[in-house]
Amino acid sequence: MKVFSVWMICASLLFASFVPAGSAFAEQKNKADQEDGKLKSAIVMEQETGKILFANNENKKLPPASMTKVMTLLLIFKALKSHQLTLKDKINVSEHAASMGGSQVFLEPGESMTVDEMLKAICIASANDASVAMAEHIAGSEKAFVEKMNHEAERLGMKNTHFVNPTGLPVANHYTTAHDMAIMARALIKFPEVLHYTSKYEDYLRENTDKKFWLVNTNKLIKTYPGADGLKTGFTNDAKYCLTATAQRNGMRVVAVVMGAPTPKERNKEIAGFMDNAFANYSTKLLLKKHKPVAMAKVNKGDQAQVPIVTQQPTVLLLKKGEGTKGIEKTIKMNKALKAPIKSGTVVGQYIVMKKGKVLSKTPLIVKDQVKRATWWQLFKRSAGSILTH
Repeated sequence: MKVFSVWMICASLLFASFVPAGSAFAEQKNKADQEDGKLKSAIVMEQETGKILFANNENKKLPPASMTKVMTLLLIFKALKSHQLTLKDKINVSEHAASMGGSQVFLEPGESMTVDEMLKAICIASANDASVAMAEHIAGSEKAFVEKMNHEAERLGMKNTHFVNPTGLPVANHYTTAHDMAIMARALIKFPEVLHYTSKYEDYLRENTDKKFWLVNTNKLIKTYPGADGLKTGFTNDAKYCLTATAQRNGMRVVAVVMGAPTPKERNKEIAGFMDNAFANYSTKLLLKKHKPVAMAKVNKGDQAQVPIVTQQPTVLLLKKGEGTKGIEKTIKMNKALKAPIKSGTVVGQYIVMKKGKVLSKTPLIVKDQVKRATWWQLFKRSAGSILTH
């Protein structure tokens, strides 16, 4: 018995000596598994150039939840720009719009609100009912609006996106990617008025009534992260916690997207870290403003013999911190000779910036104003003037 007892004690001590190592290995593995599972995908882009500063699983198709409303907002602001809408227009709420679940401002059938109020509801409170009401007003039906969403996604080159509704409520075959979300966000931010709404932490609807409704922004970063002023959060059980965020510092704006974070705290922490990294390591330099004339071009048979060629958007260089612009070369490349008529905004060439043979940026060049075909009398006078000067 004594021999057996001694053997058991030794065996127990020997086994115990291995347990801590095994437990430590298990803990490390679990920790590693948790670290790997924090996010399903992420991306960081610089706004003006569209350059990717960081990406991880950026083309993985995932449910976007309420980040879907970035596209809904984009179509609303396009309708405002084309004067299909004004901020003061009244939007009537249908029974279908009022029936939306999830995040809502409890619109009632037959109730009406201005576009301005609807934008507050969508941008601050992520209201599904307001999103559908706007969709129906713009396109006639939710289904027709979704067709517009998918058409716009295709136009923007979003190859891994498909929408089924304007809200992000869970439904089959409704997906996007972090990369496509960043493209969508960049397009929306080109309407800077949206930041007036997304940067508000709180506001009210029906303020002077007995149905006053307090709006609180679902994006807490606008209160805690310096320079943050948008853009859209999202959550469903399938999508987990998602965020498309934007912030600006020292003239540089970045867009960051995370999808599938396990908690809102983790989502915000990751986004803040990504943006911190971008601002710490990069800067931008403006070379040319939007609509800056860079050349004059002849127009064959136009009512104007020559027209100014201007930049479609700002020409911006993305630079690593400490990197200068010495040695850059700038060239203008026209697509072809211009011939009237030419619509306003037609892209006719590119403004190219290079350094040591490497292209740093390409800015589309446009004809800013419409060019009509010249009358026979204009052509005659032009021809006669040419003969007299020779």
